[in-house]
Amino acid sequence: MNSFLVGLQFLTRIRIVRQTVWTAEDFGRSTRFFPLVGLVLGICYAFAAWILVSVLGMRALTAALLLILPLLLTGGLHADGFMDTADGVFSGRERERKLEIMKDSRVGSFGVVAFVLLMFLQFALLLDMSPPLLVPVFFVMPIIGRMAMVLAVSCFPYARADGMGKTFADMADRGTVAIAAVTTSVLVIPIGLLATLALVLGIVFALLFCRWMTAILGGVTGDVYGAATVLTETIVLAVFSLASSYSNVWGLLWR
Repeated sequence: MNSFLVGLQFLTRIRIVRQTVWTAEDFGRSTRFFPLVGLVLGICYAFAAWILVSVLGMRALTAALLLILPLLLTGGLHADGFMDTADGVFSGRERERKLEIMKDSRVGSFGVVAFVLLMFLQFALLLDMSPPLLVPVFFVMPIIGRMAMVLAVSCFPYARADGMGKTFADMADRGTVAIAAVTTSVLVIPIGLLATLALVLGIVFALLFCRWMTAILGGVTGDVYGAATVLTETIVLAVFSLASSYSNVWGLLWR
């Protein structure tokens, strides 16, 4: 239970109990519970989607508020990792310099532009989505996104000799992936075939993305963990949004 609470407090702004002392073991053991952290976020997101669609209907304001909510509940942690990753990867520098740029707390132009483009893309995907799909997509999206983070932590080498992300990587093993995978499957698959398809495509994307980052950086970092999460969540949104364009297809998958 303590490890789950550590993961919840680290990855979100949700505070159930006050914890001020965290050990490396606490961080490492919390990795297997990341999909459960996604479950907590998914419940919050899905409930907000249901309320907003019921009150406002499906309009631009609804989509905007649903994009703001994850940033508020996570404190922008994963978005910051995405921007830092974009700054380093697209800098055109050598590997060591890219890692230095990613470690810099300041956000550069590449990161800002990449994040703005990502928000535009997610906004468009939500506007094109059928309203009945908003609740299920916002439920499964953070769960699949945190499973992507578990894969990034457990299946790829860490690019730096030290760092907070290395604490997670050092403690992760096959058991971590197995527990997280079972948890994710139990939470996502019952939602329907469309959610299952999003899970499969999200996992494939996360593995390919982290493999690409490993080829560029010599491994992954804490920033890459965040980037893998938000990009995988975007893949989930894309699956549900594109399915909305073919009502007969998503209707079959939803059943």
